[in-house]
Amino acid sequence: MKHRSIKNSALLKVVLLLSGLIAIGIAGAILFAPEAFYATYGIELGNDASLVNELKAPSGVLLVTGLLMLAGVFRSEFTFVSTVTASAIYLSYGLSRLLSMAIDGMPNGALVGAASFELVIGTFCLLALLRFWKTKQRQI
Repeated sequence: MKHRSIKNSALLKVVLLLSGLIAIGIAGAILFAPEAFYATYGIELGNDASLVNELKAPSGVLLVTGLLMLAGVFRSEFTFVSTVTASAIYLSYGLSRLLSMAIDGMPNGALVGAASFELVIGTFCLLALLRFWKTKQRQI
């Protein structure tokens, strides 16, 4: 099944490329240099192996989803699922950060910036999906 309206967007391909590379980069940093990565946000991990383990576990998911986002750039049959994945991952991160800000207070400014970025990328991907579904509804 061809999803032409979503596959032909050069801007979407750029967003998926950036989304995938950023997700992979963050996942790699957490997996291989968590102390340095979290220090950029003013977070000290100390020598708590359980905390580091808990932080590394979801980075595996982020790594796999980043690869899936990239797949949509290079293989058109993955563009739709890559866009769904990018939208879900980035919006869930951004909205979770907003919830935390409302409940726990304001974090380091870099984390506020991360939330903004996540919400912008996630919203762009969601809008691309809504446009696709609207186009498909007209074809029915």
